[in-house]
Amino acid sequence: MSAENRSKKVPWFLWPFWAVWRLVEIILQLTGRVVAVILGLILMIVGVLLSLTVIGAIVGVPLFIIGFLLIFRGLF
Repeated sequence: MSAENRSKKVPWFLWPFWAVWRLVEIILQLTGRVVAVILGLILMIVGVLLSLTVIGAIVGVPLFIIGFLLIFRGLF
């Protein structure tokens, strides 16, 4: 939540619309985090599978690292 939202007062007649907007915002943030974690897990699995071959390790290790960073970003 930005400082801009905390400092402004919402008029009483706009409160229902503001509440629905905040709910949609929270749902979209959580969905984005879940997608980032799932995508990171898929990239990590593909990276490990590619790293089983010596030639694929050139691509597999960076994929694994990117997947790990996506999961880390999605969780924290």
